[in-house]
Amino acid sequence: MDAAAFLDYLRGRPFYKDQIVYVRQIPPRQAIHGRLDSFIHPDLYRCLERGGLWPLYVHQAEAIDALARGEHVVVSTPAASGKSLCYNVPVLNAVLADRGSRAMYVYPTKALAQDQLRGLREMGEGLGFRADIFDGDTPGHDRPGIKRSTQVLLTNPDMLHLGILPNHRTWTRFLRGLRYVVLDESHVYRGVFGSHVANVIRRLRRLCRLYGSSPQFILCSATIANAGELARQLTGLSFTAIEVDGAPYGGKRFVFWNPPLTDANRTSRRSTNIEASTLFSELVGSSIRTITFVRTRKVAELVYLYAREQLNETRPAMVDKISPYRASYMPEDRRRIERALFDGELMGVSTTNALELGIDVGSLDATVIAGYPGSIASTWQQAGRSGRRNEESLAVLVGQGNPLDQYLMNYPHTFFSKPVEHALISPGNPYILQPQVLCAAYESALGPRDDELFGPELPEALARLEEGGLLNNEGDRWYASTAVGYPAESVNIRSTSSRGYLVVDERSGAVLEKVEEASVFHQLHPGAVYLHQGESYLVTDLDLESGIAHVEPNDGSYYTQVRDMTDIEIREVRASKKAGGVSVCVGEVEVTNRVLGYRLRRPMTEELLGEEFLDLPERRFNTVALWFDVPLDVLDTVREQRMDLAGGLHAAEHAAIGVLPLFALCDRNDIGGVSTPLHPDTEKPQVFIYDGHPGGIGISERGYEVIRDLWEATLRAVSQCPCEDGCPSCIQSPKCGNNNSPLDKGVAMLMLRSLCGW
Repeated sequence: MDAAAFLDYLRGRPFYKDQIVYVRQIPPRQAIHGRLDSFIHPDLYRCLERGGLWPLYVHQAEAIDALARGEHVVVSTPAASGKSLCYNVPVLNAVLADRGSRAMYVYPTKALAQDQLRGLREMGEGLGFRADIFDGDTPGHDRPGIKRSTQVLLTNPDMLHLGILPNHRTWTRFLRGLRYVVLDESHVYRGVFGSHVANVIRRLRRLCRLYGSSPQFILCSATIANAGELARQLTGLSFTAIEVDGAPYGGKRFVFWNPPLTDANRTSRRSTNIEASTLFSELVGSSIRTITFVRTRKVAELVYLYAREQLNETRPAMVDKISPYRASYMPEDRRRIERALFDGELMGVSTTNALELGIDVGSLDATVIAGYPGSIASTWQQAGRSGRRNEESLAVLVGQGNPLDQYLMNYPHTFFSKPVEHALISPGNPYILQPQVLCAAYESALGPRDDELFGPELPEALARLEEGGLLNNEGDRWYASTAVGYPAESVNIRSTSSRGYLVVDERSGAVLEKVEEASVFHQLHPGAVYLHQGESYLVTDLDLESGIAHVEPNDGSYYTQVRDMTDIEIREVRASKKAGGVSVCVGEVEVTNRVLGYRLRRPMTEELLGEEFLDLPERRFNTVALWFDVPLDVLDTVREQRMDLAGGLHAAEHAAIGVLPLFALCDRNDIGGVSTPLHPDTEKPQVFIYDGHPGGIGISERGYEVIRDLWEATLRAVSQCPCEDGCPSCIQSPKCGNNNSPLDKGVAMLMLRSLCGW
C-alpha cells in the first residue's frame, strides 16, 4: 500500500484534528543470507529450493548449525522472519536419516498448530514423513495410530499437561525416540501461564529420562530482552540465543495517533475505541486489508459494531467484509473467521491478542492498535502482522487516556529507543509448583534427582502435599496418594485457579464461552452487561456452586462498571533498600478484594445512568508486593499547608501502576495497588503495588529493581499532562474501586519530585 498517500487522505477528512503526533518511517531491508555448514538431506534440499526457501537467511543457518552441534537453541526475531524453518529443517533432516526419530511441536493455541501443520506439509511435500495434531479436537479413533506412528507431533501445553504426560505409558515409542522439542511463540509463556508451562516441561524432561531419551529444545520467540534467560527458566537448560534477523523487510510507517482533547479543561479525549473504529472503517472502506487489535474481549465487539455502523453509512458493500474475533469463541467460529480472512472474503477483523501469534491470515496491509498493548514486544508483534508481502505497510498506535499511553504519545522516541521488556515467570510459585509436583508424582514417583528439575522449592512443596494427604513418602521416594484421582484434570495451567465459569444463554441453553474464576465477579456479577460476538447480554444469575452465569439478550443501551474495595496486609519482608531518601520494600502480602456494586453508563458518552449494590463473597489471596514510604519533607509540607495526603498517595499509586508495564512484560490488569495515609502494619503512609495473581509472577520484584526509573517515568507522565487537577491521562484509573476519589495531582507531583530528587 501507499502509506504516505493514505495518511494524507486522513489529514483531509473532517474528523481529523491533528491526531497524528508522530510518524516513524522504518526503511525496507534486503535479505541477509547465511552459509549452512551442517549436512542437509538432498531430498529436503530440493523441497526448500522448490518452495523458494533457499538460500537460508543468516539466523536460520545459524540455528540449524547450532542444533547440529547438539546445542539447545532459542531464536528471537520479529514476526514473519521465517523462524519455523529453524526447526522444520533439523527435524525433517533427522526423520529422513532415521525413521524412528520423533519431534514434538508445542504451540500455545490450537489454531496455531493447525496453521503450522499446513505449512509443514506444504514445505515437506513428497518426503514421506507423518505429522499429526494431537489436541482436544483429535477424534478418538485417530489417537492410537498417532501414538504409534507419528513422527512429528503438534500439540499445545494444555494437552501435553492433561492428556500426554499423565498417559505416558501409551506414548512409550514416541518418548523413547523423542529427539527434538519445539516451543514456538515462547514469549507467550510468561506470568501464570509461563510458570505452569515451565513445570510441564520439567515433567516432560523427567519422563524422557525415564524412557532413555534426552531431546534438544528449540524455542522461537518474538523479540524480548531476555530470550535466553526465559528459555532457561522455561526448560531448566542452557541455550544458544540467536537474535540477528536476516529476513527481508518491506518497510513500515508507524504512526502514533492521539485522540483529540474534547473539553476546555483539557481533561478528556475522544474515545480510543471510536478513533480505532474510524481508522478501521476508513482503511477497509479504501480496500486496505486491516487487522485491528484491542485490549479486551468487550472492546473487540464494540470496535466491530462501531466500524460496521460507519461502513453502513459510507461503504455499505463493505459491511459484511469485517468481523470480530477472540479466543473465547467456539473453535468452529474461529476457524471460519480465519479461513475467510486468509481467502480474502474478509477485509478486516477487530481482535484481541488472539491473532497476535503467527497464524497465517494472508497478506495484510495495515494494523490498527487500539491502546498500547502493555509492552513494546507485543506492540511490535502486533504491528508485524501486516506487511508480510515485503511491501510497505502501515501501523497505527491509537493512544488511550491513561498514564502509560499518554507517556508514549508525549515521548514517542522512548518507544523506538527503549529496549524491549523482560518476560517474567515464577515456576517456584507455590500455587503453581505444588499442583504440578502432584501431577509429576502421579506420572512417576519423585526421587532425589528431581531436585535438579524442580528447584530448591521442591522440598517444601513435597512436605505440604504430604501434610495434605496427597503424597505418601517411602524412604527417598514420593508417591501420589490413591485418593488424588487424576490430578492434571484439576489444574488449569492458564490460571492459578482450576475453576472456570460457563456463560450460558437462557434462551437456547447454549454455552457461549468460559471465564476464569479470578475475574468472574468483575465480569459476570448479577446485573453485568456482557458482550459476545457483537451481541449484548445481561447477566441474570450467577450460580457460584455450579459455576454457571445465566445471561439473556440485552438492548446494549448501557454498559456496566464494577466498584470494589481492596485491603492489603504485610506477611513477610523479603528485601528492603533506601532509594529517593525513603525505604522501599518487597515481600509477601495478603490481598482482600470485594466487589461492592456497579455503575451503569451510556456507551460513547460515558454518562452515568445509575448505581447498584452487590452482596458477593470477598476474594483473598497471598501474593508479592513492593511498597515505599513518603519523604519526610513532603509530609511536613502537606501538614503545614493542609493538603490532601490521601489524594496524593492515591494519585501516585494510580500513575505508577499505569507506567510499570514499561519495565516488565505484563498487562495492566496483572497489577493492583493500595495506598493509605496510615497503614496498620507500618504505622505510616504507604503506597503498595502488588502482583494480581496468587503467589506472584515477578512483576513486583522487577518494579523493586527499577524503582528509581519507575518514579521518574511516572513523574514525566503526570507532569506532562495538560490537565490541572488530574484526568484519565495521568492519575485517574478506570479500574479504581473508589470512583477515583480522593485524588490530588499536586501532592502526587510533590511526592514524586522529592523521590526523584528533581
